[in-house]
Amino acid sequence: MPKFIIEREIPGAGDLNADQLKGISQASCSVLKNLGPDIQWVESFVTGDKIYCVYLAPDEQLILEHAKQGGFPANKICKVVNTISPMTAE
Repeated sequence: MPKFIIEREIPGAGDLNADQLKGISQASCSVLKNLGPDIQWVESFVTGDKIYCVYLAPDEQLILEHAKQGGFPANKICKVVNTISPMTAE
C-alpha cells in the first residue's frame, strides 16, 4: 500500500502536553476505525508548529477524508516514492 507523509500546521504543537496529544490520537483513531482497514496511521513526529504524520493508504483522497472527519489540517500530502537510509550506502 502506498505510504504518505502529511504535514499538519498546528501552531504550538510542540507545547502540547501528554493529555492533549492523547486526545488528538484518540480522535484520529476513532476516525480511522470508521473509515475501515484501507487507511493506517504509522507514526507522527511533533515539532514546534507542525506535526508530520506517516500513513498508509490507497490514495490521497482517503487521507483528506480522514482529515475532514477528524477536523485535522492536512496542509501538504506527499506520496513517498522511495526510501533511503545508511544501508543504501552499502
